[in-house]
Amino acid sequence: MNYPVWYLPEIGGGLLMVLIAVTHVFVSHFAVGGGLYLVATEHRARRANDFEMLEFLKKHTKFFMLVSMVYGGVTGVGIWFTIGLIQPDATSDLIHAFVFGWAAEWVWFLVEIVALLVYYYRFDSLDERTHLAVGWIYFVAAWMSLFLINGIIDFMLTPGEWLQNHNFWSAFFNPTFWPSLLFRFAFGTLLAGVYAFFTTAKVSSISFRLRMTRYSSQWCLISLLVVLVAGAWYVAALPSGSQALFALSPTIRHSVLVGAAGLLVFSVLVTLFTFLKPSWHNMGIAILVAVCSFLVLSAFEWIREADRRPYVINNYRYSNGIAVTDVTQLNQGFLAACRWSPIAEVTPDNVMQAGQLLFKFQCYACHTLDGVNNDIRPRTASASFNGMVSYLVTMHEKRPFMPPFVGTELERKALAAYLVGELHGKEAPVFAPPRVQSPGEVLFEKHSCSMCHAAQLVFDWAQGQSVESLEQGLSTLSQIDGSMKDFAGSAQERRQLADYLLAPQDPVMPTLDGRQLLDDQCVMCHDAQLTVDWAAALSPEQIRQGLLTLSQINSSMEDFSGSEAQLDALVAYLERAGKEGVQ
Repeated sequence: MNYPVWYLPEIGGGLLMVLIAVTHVFVSHFAVGGGLYLVATEHRARRANDFEMLEFLKKHTKFFMLVSMVYGGVTGVGIWFTIGLIQPDATSDLIHAFVFGWAAEWVWFLVEIVALLVYYYRFDSLDERTHLAVGWIYFVAAWMSLFLINGIIDFMLTPGEWLQNHNFWSAFFNPTFWPSLLFRFAFGTLLAGVYAFFTTAKVSSISFRLRMTRYSSQWCLISLLVVLVAGAWYVAALPSGSQALFALSPTIRHSVLVGAAGLLVFSVLVTLFTFLKPSWHNMGIAILVAVCSFLVLSAFEWIREADRRPYVINNYRYSNGIAVTDVTQLNQGFLAACRWSPIAEVTPDNVMQAGQLLFKFQCYACHTLDGVNNDIRPRTASASFNGMVSYLVTMHEKRPFMPPFVGTELERKALAAYLVGELHGKEAPVFAPPRVQSPGEVLFEKHSCSMCHAAQLVFDWAQGQSVESLEQGLSTLSQIDGSMKDFAGSAQERRQLADYLLAPQDPVMPTLDGRQLLDDQCVMCHDAQLTVDWAAALSPEQIRQGLLTLSQINSSMEDFSGSEAQLDALVAYLERAGKEGVQ
């Protein structure tokens, strides 16, 4: 990590970015389409000597200037400030890849500001031809700003050949450049009509208000047809992997529904304005139309952002700021390579601090802690420590929109300990010797069953079924719940998992003291050291098997009859004591 992380666990950088960026986009598109609306409407009014329309246009220009220049300009700067804090590595990538593109965009933006100020403040004093020329200069400058920004933001989703050649033009004219440019320009002209509804609602002349309502509605409807065509073109230009993500990402599915609802209501309202009831137009209707168009554009932006996951720059940099090319090196030790981490390795004394740092550097880009967006706490409430450790190994395969965990096995355990132990108070034995698990329990944790629902829920579902019916159920999980995947292991593994789910489960017990168990169960007959010496030459599995068959070693002894948890604790103690000696 080259930069520190701006850590706002309850809010999250993503939510802050949405609040600034989506509203900015809604205004910046208007700044482009609205410029064409101004000059085209002025040309029409002057040709017809329509002084009523010119007077309306002058008032609308003031509204346009305040919204696009003031709010649009402030939020544009806000975006730079925010992305520099929440995605510093990706921001650096964009600056290095597009430094001259950014410079050109700022020049065109300066031309926009000057032209718009002249257009408004000299509305009455400039001659007709010069004033129209200033209006066209504004529109061309605004369109060029869109042209340049479009290439940069679409590069993040579809970098194309830039990944191989790092050429500016390959990055700029990327695979989605042209469909996105058409979509955004058409949506800008659509918003020109939407924003005009606000000014029109305040017109006192009923006949003129009806005329301008129809006129602005036509801008919306014609633009909407182009938006739909361009949107279909844009989707077709996406990489096949991104298109497949539409079916996998719940964020995308929800965004599609929101966008479709907004589009339907918007289409109905604007059609009514144009053909049936322009007299219904008032400020309330104008607000409703604007909200619907905002939902459509927001859904598009949200889908585009989600479609890019698990990357912030597709196939180049993950959403948590880690470069794809750095993964192999960072797997040798993430914290040691992270220059803004106060610790370099995980120890028994700092394991929770290490886990929190790993959460901050690898998870916080998308997850909050007790926040409103992707709160990590409820998402990990059902997980066990071993289940979480197993899940972190394959989470990017189970949820392709998530980056892989990067780091050592010990760092993975530290993150699991923080998510399960620190956040939920569960046992998290990071440094304890691994206990012997049955094949079924290993499969249960490997397939992360407890990541989506409580483990007890799975056991309760299994009880009362035969092994055969349970195996059938595991093979058809998607029929029970469409969000689950059918068990994909072998027939033997399916039987092992079914046997584990049907076996009686021990109740949750507090942490057990292996030495105390040894004292309670063994030292009445022989010295503890004798048992430790016996275990020193054995593997954990052999110790376990020996405790369960003590009567075969000596007929005067009884086989160990404690619970599974007690057996695990005793095996762990004997295995450790055999190497280190009795404490």
